[in-house]
Amino acid sequence: MKHLLSLENLSLADMEAILAATVTMKRQRGQPAPQPLAGKTWALIFAKSSTRTRVSFEVGIRELGGNVMFLSAADIQLGRGEPIKDTARVLGRMVHGVVFRTFAQADVEEFARYANIPTINALTDEEHPCQILTDIFTFQERRGPIQGKVVTFVGDGACNVPASWVFAAAKLGFELRIAAPKEFQPPLSLLERAGFQHVHAQGTPSGEVITAQLAATGGKVILTADLPAAATGADLLYTDVWVSMGKEAEAADRIRLLTGYQINQSLVKLAQPDALVMHCLPAYRGKEIDDETFEAHAATIFDEAENRLHTQKAIIAWQVS
Repeated sequence: MKHLLSLENLSLADMEAILAATVTMKRQRGQPAPQPLAGKTWALIFAKSSTRTRVSFEVGIRELGGNVMFLSAADIQLGRGEPIKDTARVLGRMVHGVVFRTFAQADVEEFARYANIPTINALTDEEHPCQILTDIFTFQERRGPIQGKVVTFVGDGACNVPASWVFAAAKLGFELRIAAPKEFQPPLSLLERAGFQHVHAQGTPSGEVITAQLAATGGKVILTADLPAAATGADLLYTDVWVSMGKEAEAADRIRLLTGYQINQSLVKLAQPDALVMHCLPAYRGKEIDDETFEAHAATIFDEAENRLHTQKAIIAWQVS
């Protein structure tokens, strides 16, 4: 039984197989193609709102020949307190796969354990594996292999998106720089879980810089509050919202602390001349990215959004193969 619950637990071979299959899915869209979900029904269970994730999965499942039903967590018994494992055992007898978008990573993992059907993590508070696989595909589509490149994440470095980037850097061997205030940097325990070793801390005028490396793959993670240093020479500048879903009560403090951690034209000039700029959307212009920079890189950002469809089709095809 194949699940995609976390990049932490996805093997390098499977990651590379999904990325390779995404190329085919995108190239062959609209042409006669295998229908691995013919006669099957998949369910989407969403406890968090969504645009790109919902649309891309619904369209993708149908293009693979399947039927799809959308289940808001508020409209089923989960919303009234039914245990995850009971919902899982019911749906496991009725549908053929589930895409689950929710808050707790443990809920997705428990569902997969009890449902005994292919399960996909479509976002939790801890990880966003489909998004980062898509981002890597988008980078490689335009710039070739990501191994040995420099990816700079700007903003809230302690949320689900940079966490998945950490696991990807460990497996694919690129340098990930997370530029964030100390309060918004990921814990060292996350780097250790990903296999990074040789953690080195160095005090600088702008604050402590932490470097972790993984000799086996050449991957590296750098945590720093120094945004210009993190952006210098980067091949990809990446950001996400400052206030993730479920963090709205912290909005004022988050905006105050993260102000200045923005991708703008001045920052882009520090990166490589052909650096890409990405945002997993939705974007709050004037906060994590300014309008001018967003529009200058809109072609990449909306290719990235479209590629969710192709990558997720590849994920599902890998699961049911």
